[in-house]
Amino acid sequence: MSFLVLLLALLVEKFSGWRARLQRDGAWLAWLGLVQGLPGVAARPWLALLVALLGPLLVLALVLTLLQPLAYGLLALPVHLLVLIWSLGRGDVHQAMGPFRDAWRREDLQGAYHVAERDLGVQADSDAELFAQVQGMLVWQAFQGFFAVIFWYALLGPAAALAYRLLSLTEVHLGRGSGLGERAALLRHAFDWLPARALALSFAFVGNFVAVARVLLHHLLAWDYPAARLLAQAACVGEDLCDATPGPAGVASLDALWQLLVRTAVLWYAAFALCAIFL
Repeated sequence: MSFLVLLLALLVEKFSGWRARLQRDGAWLAWLGLVQGLPGVAARPWLALLVALLGPLLVLALVLTLLQPLAYGLLALPVHLLVLIWSLGRGDVHQAMGPFRDAWRREDLQGAYHVAERDLGVQADSDAELFAQVQGMLVWQAFQGFFAVIFWYALLGPAAALAYRLLSLTEVHLGRGSGLGERAALLRHAFDWLPARALALSFAFVGNFVAVARVLLHHLLAWDYPAARLLAQAACVGEDLCDATPGPAGVASLDALWQLLVRTAVLWYAAFALCAIFL
C-alpha cells in the first residue's frame, strides 16, 4: 500500500490543488502554544517537544489501529494519503523562483537581488554568492519538502513523515532562539542525516558519479556537517553547474539543476516500486 500512497500523493501534488487546501498549520501551532503553557513543561524544552509530538502521533496511531482491520486495510489508505500530503513542504519552490529566473535572464541584477530576498529569503554580497545560495535553496527545499518526507514514509510509515513535518514547522515558527525550537532543530538534524546522504548518493547515479562520490566520501559519516551544504555541493558537481553568469546561461544551469532533481525523483520511485514488488 505504501507505493500506492506515494503514487497517489504525486498525482495529487501535480494535478490538483488539494495540497494547498489541506496544509493548514494553525492547529499544530495552537497545540504548541498550549504545551508551552503547561506547568512544569515550559522550563524543560525536551519534555515539551516530546509532549507536543506525542499528541498528534498517538492520535494517528490510534486511528490507523482502528481502521487497519476494516475492509482489508483499505480504509486506512485515505488516512495515509492525507497525512503524507500534509507532511509535504509548504509552497512551490519552482514557481517561487520564477521572478528570480526572469530577472537573471534579463541580467537585471538589482531586480534579482530584490526578488531573491522577497520571494526566496536569500541575501548575498556578490552575484556569484547570490546564485550559489539560490541553487542551494532550490535543492534544500526540494529535499525537505519532498525527498525527506517520502523517504521516512517509505521506511517507517506515516507517523515518521508526520513527525518530520511537525519538527520542521516547530523549528521554522519558533526559531532557534527558543528552547523548544532549538531542540526541534537538533532532532530535525537527526532526521535529515540519513535521507540527505541517500539523496546525495542518488545524484551520483543520475549525474556525475565520480564528482559526487568525491564530495560524498569526504562527509559521508560527518554527523555535524549540515545537510543543506552537503546536498548543494553534491547537486552542483553532479550536474557540473559552474556557470553563474547573468543571462540565459545562468538560467539554463538552474533548469539543469531542477532536471537533476526530477531524474532523482524518478529513480526513487523506481526503487520504491521494485521494493513493493519483491519485498
